[in-house]
Amino acid sequence: MPKTSMRLDKFIASQRSDLSRSDVKELCRRGRVTVDGAVQKKSDFKLCPEEAAVCVNDEPIRYRRYLYIMMNKPQGVVCSTRNGLSPTVLSLLPPELRREGLFPAGRLDKDTEGFVFITDNGDFAHRILSPKNHVPKKYYAELEKPWDESYAERFKSGITLLTGEECMPAEFEGIENKNSCYVILHEGMFHQVKKMFEALGNSVEYLKRIQIGGLKLDESLPLGGCLEIMHKELSQIDPLFDGEF
Repeated sequence: MPKTSMRLDKFIASQRSDLSRSDVKELCRRGRVTVDGAVQKKSDFKLCPEEAAVCVNDEPIRYRRYLYIMMNKPQGVVCSTRNGLSPTVLSLLPPELRREGLFPAGRLDKDTEGFVFITDNGDFAHRILSPKNHVPKKYYAELEKPWDESYAERFKSGITLLTGEECMPAEFEGIENKNSCYVILHEGMFHQVKKMFEALGNSVEYLKRIQIGGLKLDESLPLGGCLEIMHKELSQIDPLFDGEF
């Protein structure tokens, strides 16, 4: 990838949600910003973001072209970028992981828990959400009624919802507790898991997404917690990821 240049104020503001470009200009005026060890008082100074060592108030700014976040979404939180009556996944982000342009790539229902992928890389989000790429999502579900042996074949054949919509073939994995199971989808229709079980005469009482592609939700991550995903882990979501988009 060719090297790019960026204004110092834009660089810092893009990496620190608590600093605007006007804030950076004032910090530069006061001599609180250094580039490669030297005080830089011009906020329009051009630098190479991949190579420059920038500090604000003696704190280094680590450049990340894009940000990738795993969140363990709790119930009652919505996958939205807009504030409303309910808290959003973005409102749960700690200050060090907040910046402009972040959005949840795909949605979970308000009452569903689990893995939400948050990023500001629209191209990568499109790749994992596109039905043609069939990135699987795995869910753990607790059911009102015990599942029976017919479920696996019904899911494999593609369930027809009560609305008449046809689902793509999916995977059903029963576990020893017959009121619990795993479901793997390759698409993301609205309330799909719940509607699939409704079509089978059952209902979902608890639902949690535990995996996207080959990347599993970190079991140590508490509800509402999040962590930054590194590039090597992104290839588990999309094997074609090469860090170039």
